[in-house]
Amino acid sequence: MGFNMIECSEKLKRLPPYLFARIKKLKDEMRAKGMDVIDLDMGNPDRPTPSHIVERLCDTIKNHPSTHRYPQAKGMPKLRSVISRWYRERFGVELDPEKEVLVLVGSKEGICHLSMAYLNPGDLALVPDPAYPVHFNGVYLAGGDVYSLPLLEENNYLPDLDAVPEEIARKAKMLFICYPHNPTAAVVEDFNFYKKVVDFAKKYDIIVVSDLAYSELTFDGYVAPSFLQTPGAMDVGVEFHSFSKTYNMAGWRIGFAVGNAEIVAVLEKFKSFVDYGVSTAIQLSGVAALTGPQDCVEEIRRIYQRRRDIMVEGMAKLGWYVKKPKATMYLWAPLPQKFKNMGSIEFSEFLLRETGVAISPGTGFGKYGEGYIRIALVTHENRFHDTLLRFKKILK
Repeated sequence: MGFNMIECSEKLKRLPPYLFARIKKLKDEMRAKGMDVIDLDMGNPDRPTPSHIVERLCDTIKNHPSTHRYPQAKGMPKLRSVISRWYRERFGVELDPEKEVLVLVGSKEGICHLSMAYLNPGDLALVPDPAYPVHFNGVYLAGGDVYSLPLLEENNYLPDLDAVPEEIARKAKMLFICYPHNPTAAVVEDFNFYKKVVDFAKKYDIIVVSDLAYSELTFDGYVAPSFLQTPGAMDVGVEFHSFSKTYNMAGWRIGFAVGNAEIVAVLEKFKSFVDYGVSTAIQLSGVAALTGPQDCVEEIRRIYQRRRDIMVEGMAKLGWYVKKPKATMYLWAPLPQKFKNMGSIEFSEFLLRETGVAISPGTGFGKYGEGYIRIALVTHENRFHDTLLRFKKILK
């Protein structure tokens, strides 16, 4: 019997099509035809990791061979202690590094594993739509069901918890939130939203999963809060954080989860069966990132803010209006007036074929992403001027 006769699992079959794979295939086709592709589809930082972090890694690997062995699955005590100190200084949140901090092979892995650790087949999770795909894909991989919470522009892309039917709320086991938000770049400005989330979670006995990957990529004086700053949040939730965006360490695969000790323990137990944790040398680089000079973070912020301004102002001159986001590395753009009748996938493919600019279709993030595209600000400055010239070609 050939392997083509053996089907993949039902869980894998339930996943929505990975639209980014479709865009990648088209990018490869365009490159093969000799087209100069400008890659703005994936939130993949293009700048190098700050040099003091790289130097720490090189020194550790060269001079400390004991770090080449299996690491501690939950993360080394030194890094967990530094994470708890960073949370106290940055957010005023007190964490026990022994029980309330867990190091992850990137936050994406941790978010997926948490769904798998808690959800039984048929269990329900409340997932905002649009969302970072692992928020719903993790639920599907666990065999769970997703109840979508529409994020609409008129509600500042915040979910309306009052609109969740009583029987759904009673059945739900998890609620995902993510601010600053990927893909819409929305932020929480009214702290009452988090208070509402805590009350809702306590009333219906729901785990809150807060994805805070973009907390340090903020502009115009905006400072992102942590969900865990809210009174009662530690009783109901965990928060995921990442080194990927803050320190341009996307390929290093290191993140962490913090919050409720019981939830962290369950995630740690699950992880101990499926991975060995993050390389000790990379964990020590994480220590260097959080304790070293932070002017690199300020510089990363400045670069993204400059790119945002070039694109938003340049697009406005072409008659394509996008709100200036206060955070993240993304623009969430409505389809141009001229192409409103196209779907976001069709428009993304058209844009790539006609101009060589790759962006993400809004429906890659959920049903309510239709009518929008996400532009990732992840290429050299002068390429944004090229991008605008190419946009002009299809808009005029």
